[in-house]
Amino acid sequence: MSALKKSPRLSVVMPCFNEAATIVEIVDRVLASPHTAELIIVDDGSTDGTREIIAEFRDPRIRVLLQADNQGKGTAIRRGFQEATADFVIVQDADLEYDPVDYDLVMEPLLLGRADVVFGSRFQSGRPRRVLYFWHSVGNRLLTLLSNMFTDLNLTDMETCYKAFRREVIQSIDLEQERFGIEPEITAKVAAGGWRVWEVGISYSGRTYAEGKKIHWRDGFQALQCIVKYGLQGKGKSSSGLWP
Repeated sequence: MSALKKSPRLSVVMPCFNEAATIVEIVDRVLASPHTAELIIVDDGSTDGTREIIAEFRDPRIRVLLQADNQGKGTAIRRGFQEATADFVIVQDADLEYDPVDYDLVMEPLLLGRADVVFGSRFQSGRPRRVLYFWHSVGNRLLTLLSNMFTDLNLTDMETCYKAFRREVIQSIDLEQERFGIEPEITAKVAAGGWRVWEVGISYSGRTYAEGKKIHWRDGFQALQCIVKYGLQGKGKSSSGLWP
């Protein structure tokens, strides 16, 4: 991998909403990666001072896009995907749950030409993982199982933030979801497109609600609805799984 990681070929799309406590550190980590060609920060209507902080960034690799108000993580991600210009694209949350050090792992199948899309799994990894909410883990695994039943992929972590793509792949997919439903939507549409999907284990430092975690049980129900909706839309586009 050492010969592959010297060329900055990655657009990092960072949706953020009220992340003043972590934005400086995560931006520093992203820019420290030798893969990073550009960092696209999409602020989704922050009101806690995040906008003032990102206005001070001066690295030429950073591009800041401001949403007029809070429109949802999915909307911010979609806008970032549209603006990406590098060979590859990855989503990076603005908190500190996911570590850009793992870009090496996620990028390897892409750089070797083996994959079109790579998922970073929090559950497949032998790497460090903070121990937190049992029922969140159960919910994530259940949603992944249901997603796999529709897509015939054998992922272990459909809901992961770390999804990386060849740029032309993600920019060819018409995305609709405004909130966390974008995760199963992306997965279903990648599967329907027949793209080569890989999965690698990553580290994970989950945060508590007191530390700013934003996803709630309602988002789990939305994800379930999206799994069914986009799974049914994929009928006829796949010759495996639920669709013979």
